[in-house]
Amino acid sequence: MAVDERDPHTGYMTTGHEWNGIKELNSPVPRPVYFFLIVTALFSVVYWVLMPAWPLGVTYTKGLLGIDQRAIVSESLKEAAIERGAWTKRIEAESFKEIQADPRLMEKVLQTGRTLFGDNCAACHGTKAQGGNGFPNLTTASWLWGGDPESIAETIRVGINSAHPKSRTSQMMAFGRDQLLKKDEIDSVVNYVRSLSNPAVAKEVPAAKIEAGKAVFAANCVTCHGDNAKGNAELGAPDLTDRFWIYGGDAESIYTTVWSGRQGHMPSWDGRLSPLDRKILALYLFDLRRSAQ
Repeated sequence: MAVDERDPHTGYMTTGHEWNGIKELNSPVPRPVYFFLIVTALFSVVYWVLMPAWPLGVTYTKGLLGIDQRAIVSESLKEAAIERGAWTKRIEAESFKEIQADPRLMEKVLQTGRTLFGDNCAACHGTKAQGGNGFPNLTTASWLWGGDPESIAETIRVGINSAHPKSRTSQMMAFGRDQLLKKDEIDSVVNYVRSLSNPAVAKEVPAAKIEAGKAVFAANCVTCHGDNAKGNAELGAPDLTDRFWIYGGDAESIYTTVWSGRQGHMPSWDGRLSPLDRKILALYLFDLRRSAQ
């Protein structure tokens, strides 16, 4: 270890430490460092004097400016409540059509509705409301119980096959399991139903089977789905002529539906969501459907 050695290049003394030929210089601390340390210390003193800073048992130093973050937050919440109250009262009092006619009011509805949907509905219907196996796609025009805001709001309120006394009730019969139809009859009606929404099926399947399926449909299915198979919103029976399927529109899925039946379930949100929230959610879903078309 060298002692009292001066570096020939910088003129600084060395500390005597050396690592693989690299010697440590005893160079002075740069002056800007002292400057920023002094500024930081002065800032701290000024901050302690002006702002709440030091705990004093059950209280604290209030500072000369008297700033109270809790009071600021409380005031902000009060202002937000007043501002929210102005437009929520309108939503509670006005009809669906009146609300939809006001673009600025609808902007508030859509912002709030998006949050309500994410918190309460997305778990089943997906974050984009496009559903999944067993859960309807809410962005289409295919609604089991009607897609106008009033019908949507009522469905949200009472649910489907729920515990609510006014729940919407619907069930697809198990034609195969309960031996209401024979296997060949189910095969035929599955082909016919597929052909309603997919013209290519009619070209692939012999016309005789399609006609046989049509006869089975007329004898067993028209009561709920209608003569034209476009469903019945009074019964919650889906339209079988479009391409929107809750449980899948392939041959295997439709066969399972006809054989085993279906009984969907949606909980009642009466008591879970306020009438205001249900109204906002209905308007949001209706607008979401229109935007997706």
